[in-house]
Amino acid sequence: MNPTIVSYFQQFAPVQKVFEGLSPNATTLLALVIFFVAAFIVVNVMAIIGGLGTYAERKVSADMQMRQGPNRVGPYGLLQFLADGVKMIMKEDIVPAEADKFLFFIAPMLCLMGVFATLAVVPFSSGLTLTDLNVGVFYLLGVASIVGLGVFLGGYSSNSKWSMLGGMRGASQIISYEIPVTLSILSIVTLAGGLSFSTLVNAQTGSPTGWYIFHNPFTFIGFFVFFVGALAETNRAPFDLPEAESELVSGYHTEFSGMRFAFFALAEYVEVFVVCGVATALYLGGYKVPLDIGGNGPLGQILQIGSFFTKTFVLYYVVIWVRWTLPRLRVDQLMTVCWKYLTPIALFNLIGCALWVYFFDGKSLLTLLLSSGAAPAAGH
Repeated sequence: MNPTIVSYFQQFAPVQKVFEGLSPNATTLLALVIFFVAAFIVVNVMAIIGGLGTYAERKVSADMQMRQGPNRVGPYGLLQFLADGVKMIMKEDIVPAEADKFLFFIAPMLCLMGVFATLAVVPFSSGLTLTDLNVGVFYLLGVASIVGLGVFLGGYSSNSKWSMLGGMRGASQIISYEIPVTLSILSIVTLAGGLSFSTLVNAQTGSPTGWYIFHNPFTFIGFFVFFVGALAETNRAPFDLPEAESELVSGYHTEFSGMRFAFFALAEYVEVFVVCGVATALYLGGYKVPLDIGGNGPLGQILQIGSFFTKTFVLYYVVIWVRWTLPRLRVDQLMTVCWKYLTPIALFNLIGCALWVYFFDGKSLLTLLLSSGAAPAAGH
């Protein structure tokens, strides 16, 4: 059975006694309640983070352009995202007369569902992982692809040329950049020897010397390939061609208003957090804490969650930073970067990691350098 948040709580004696005193049906019901509460908390926290992502976007861009940004609603403008939410709820929900109403309705739902489904395997800590699937990487790649379907259907169902072009761009972009991203993930899977996120994280240490980004030259390059591919997967600048307002009005969500538009925006910002969290788990030690301070107890869980969120938010900042630094690419340049550069480099890195495991038994470059330096001294 795959480890879950329920199995983590069952390690503690009081919870074990509660489960032992229940019938099988009651045990299943209690486990379901724990799952529901945990999922409810995770989804709502991610929704708040997604809303605050819009605030962070405005504040970072304001800093780069030497202006204030949101500063009227709440302290330092922190409640601006709540004001935006109220505005979206109060806006009229307009559906174009010639639109495919069913697809128009489910498109933003698909984007939101695909993003929130990935949260099931995101390793926030050793205990706060909803379910640690032994094929967690495959699950993540599978459900994340639903977002591309939602983007395409949003453009197709609107019956608008601008939206259709944005949807086609989004579909081609997401499908194309899945290849270098997947190859980069498989490079780490090759080193760790497993597809579950706990295996990938536990193969690293809390200190940077044990992170996979510094494991060997191939993983170092692979991190940047993954990060660039993730920017394109989430339609972030300089790869925001599906939303190119200078060409397509607003791209695939041009015809959406009110909460439908809000769902697209929320899905984008939560997806940015998810891909940054996945990058943290794959390359930056995940939730690992230096010296494993706190162990697996409550204090350790708090420190692990803090470690995971700190690394993820740093990458989140970089994503916003890149948006307000680099100009948008052309469509042909977008595909050139993917097929002529990132995909061959990612394939080269995958083969390099496989050879590294074969010839060096999966040891890191630092370990090999230290052992080679220590061997002559020992012999002498």
